[in-house]
Amino acid sequence: MSGTKNRLTMGIKRLVDVLGSTVGLIVLSPLLLVLAVMVKRKLGSPVLFRQVRAGKDGRPFRLWKFRTMTDARDSSGCLLPDRERLTKLGSFLRSYSLDELPQLISVLVGDMSLVGPRPLLLRYVPRYNERQKLRLIVKPGLTGLAQLKGRNTLDWDARLELDASYAERISLALDMRLLWMTIWKVIAREGVVVSAGSDLEEFWGTLGKPPGGAALFRAEEDESLPLHTGIPAKQMR
Repeated sequence: MSGTKNRLTMGIKRLVDVLGSTVGLIVLSPLLLVLAVMVKRKLGSPVLFRQVRAGKDGRPFRLWKFRTMTDARDSSGCLLPDRERLTKLGSFLRSYSLDELPQLISVLVGDMSLVGPRPLLLRYVPRYNERQKLRLIVKPGLTGLAQLKGRNTLDWDARLELDASYAERISLALDMRLLWMTIWKVIAREGVVVSAGSDLEEFWGTLGKPPGGAALFRAEEDESLPLHTGIPAKQMR
């Protein structure tokens, strides 16, 4: 894609993001309010789960979701596995992707796009190979090619290859097709895993898991931020 064409495509894509997220937040505001009240009653405060993720070019931003899990920990203070913390309400929210709706705010402010690779943990960035780094040349999205090809049922190699493929093929026509496919997938609840197998293995990259590396390593909300950027968590929006 030529430089001029790419700038035009990305400019229109941003316009679609602003219009789409604005309309979405207005139309869905009653639902967002109801969900916030439900989460508050079932899980207490805070209503939103927040975690630092890698955005375009690997820059950190704060991801927002409705809480779906408790903050239960073991005797050493570490978070319990997702399967033990996921609530019935959380399972319902995840099955229809309702927990993702607060990310429309991230789309509106420019941290995310409606379509793009899903934002992953900041600690994964240095573990990507050259091919996988292509996912960082575009903004992360609410939905994307990998989510529609299998979502969290795919292994890491498959997910990251689809992300790289999207970054290479990015176009307005592709985005429109993926958005319509997403609506259908959410309604049909295809490719969603919210049962005991909801934990996703840690991504260690091409070098593989180091000696003593955990297969499952749950991230705290802000644990990666000072390590990678030196930015105090309180300064992140």
